[in-house]
Amino acid sequence: MNPSRGIAVVTGASSGIGAVYADRLARRGYDLLLVARRADRLRSLAAKLEQTYGIHVETLVADLTQEDDLARLESVLAGSPSIQMLVNNAGIARLSAVAETPMQDSLTQIALNITAVTRLTQAVLPAFKKRNEGAIINIASALALHALPVSSVYSGTKAYVLNFSRGLQQELANTGVRVQVVLPAAIATDLWDDSGVPLAALAPETVMRVEPLVDAALAAFDQGESITLPSLADESVWKRYDTLRSELFAALQTGTPAPRLVATSSRIAHR
Repeated sequence: MNPSRGIAVVTGASSGIGAVYADRLARRGYDLLLVARRADRLRSLAAKLEQTYGIHVETLVADLTQEDDLARLESVLAGSPSIQMLVNNAGIARLSAVAETPMQDSLTQIALNITAVTRLTQAVLPAFKKRNEGAIINIASALALHALPVSSVYSGTKAYVLNFSRGLQQELANTGVRVQVVLPAAIATDLWDDSGVPLAALAPETVMRVEPLVDAALAAFDQGESITLPSLADESVWKRYDTLRSELFAALQTGTPAPRLVATSSRIAHR
């Protein structure tokens, strides 16, 4: 593979956000390792990108909820010194009330949205840190910041991706390794097909197409953003939110219970 830009790895690359990331990174001169479950789509995309951009594309057919497939990809990532970027894009949503959700649906979301992201990130980090160079892009969701009655598990998994990424950013702050976390709102992808909520149920004006989403996220990456909310026009909203989040955490750092709770517990004790 061409060592000039190195290899970018994109999971969930056979369609949607992953396929557009593959196209945009190929345009930037990266060779690619594309990972997804659907072999026919991967082969078609790989052939198109090689012909269009003159780069080299390898594919790996894998279901990252399965231990053998995940371990196989981990081994590839850990053993390839040419990898320069990892895009943790593969994800799944099952949107329904927890009491009505099959346990396997919840476990599958956790396996793909949390476990795979963590293990693949840890697979590339040693080489990235040794070279003092590399980039990880984690695709979270606006639902990392919010939960709906049907999104308890999904929101929980994406909140993990956000906080996992934020911790990594601090851990790697004095290195040449970058971590960006992207929080899209509703995007027109086939994730909705099996989610339990059809895309047609959403107000059309709230849904972004995939191409502008990825272009905005990469523009933010180029500008050095670490946390990217592609549909947020007023950055001051995020800054206020994040400032209050930090203030709240700081206010918790005391060994004394809140007075309202001490008073309540005292009344109960004297009854």
